[in-house]
Amino acid sequence: MNNFDFYNPTRIVFGDKTIAKLDELLAKDAKVLLLYGGQSAKKTGTLDEVKAALGQRQVAEFGGIEPNPTYETLIKAVEMIKAQSFDFLLAVGGGSVIDGTKFIAAAACFDDEKDPWSILENYGTNITQALPFGSVLTLPATGSEMNNGGVVTHKGKHAKLPFRSPLVYPQFSILDPTKTYTLPERQIANGVVDAFVHTVEQYLTYPVEGMIQDRFAEGILQTLIEVGPKALAEPNNYDVRANLMWSATMALNGLIGAGVPQDWATHMVGHELTAMHGIDHARTLAIVLPGMLQIRKESKAAKLKQYAQRVWHITEGSDDEMIDQAIAKTEEFFQQMGIGTRLSDYDLDEATIEPLTEQLKAHGMVALGENNDVTPEISANVLKLRI
Repeated sequence: MNNFDFYNPTRIVFGDKTIAKLDELLAKDAKVLLLYGGQSAKKTGTLDEVKAALGQRQVAEFGGIEPNPTYETLIKAVEMIKAQSFDFLLAVGGGSVIDGTKFIAAAACFDDEKDPWSILENYGTNITQALPFGSVLTLPATGSEMNNGGVVTHKGKHAKLPFRSPLVYPQFSILDPTKTYTLPERQIANGVVDAFVHTVEQYLTYPVEGMIQDRFAEGILQTLIEVGPKALAEPNNYDVRANLMWSATMALNGLIGAGVPQDWATHMVGHELTAMHGIDHARTLAIVLPGMLQIRKESKAAKLKQYAQRVWHITEGSDDEMIDQAIAKTEEFFQQMGIGTRLSDYDLDEATIEPLTEQLKAHGMVALGENNDVTPEISANVLKLRI
């Protein structure tokens, strides 16, 4: 096992009717800016429930944060904070709203002469201060409610870049599974696939005898395989939604990635697909991952065999046959969740590949993966498999 430094300060308040605990979690004199996405938080009553729990505190709202949060929208919230001196941010929504809030929290502390987009260009290394914030999670998917990373899209630059900083952990996150009952099937399916691929990116690399991390990761993957289809079929099943929500959080709160190599090449290629073609993040992952595993199965062979045996219970055939079956089972699971796994499912063809490869180069994504050996050319070969 590799050396590691694991730190996660986020308090999780989990369960039904836990939004009421906001009153205990925030200072009585906090001046709060609520941040959310579309109209669903209002229509479902969640936003009113949050405001009721905040009581007599000063509260204002900023809505309209997109499913792939854009710099152009987020910077308006930064301007609002600087003009009105809010001292606490509260994200109400899924990973995109929380990611956006992390960027806003950091950018609001930048001097006016500094370019906030430099946070993304420097992957968060230039963050020196951030406003405190919390979250009320309504969509299980990204794990942003319990980690220190985010992703922001700049429409003008056709760029989607990640950032990370220990200063943008949420102080707390409220996870009420009942808030997922009214979500569209598309969002639930996306959430399952997103959490699945997050886990795989930290698990399917090469062995370092991280036995606890492996077993945790395998448990998350098996849970998602079990509850994913049920979450679509039984939208009001509390236990199913609770296990889905907690799986998505545990998939990316740092625990299963501590002391083990991590990949993330699938995500970096997927980000470019979203930036260029507007495909849902999770769906880009479903396109890219099977090809990424197939092209790189030699370097990942030991963990892919373990994945085949422990997660998919494939125990017959040669190592290569078991690995191929496991990759096929992975793609079939995504399809079972109703998600297209080919570029052609999104009306894209081979003409997509060269411009995307150039974007990878432009954004410095030239040595991806756990071995830093995934070049833009290899990424292009992955995408050719996925037409």
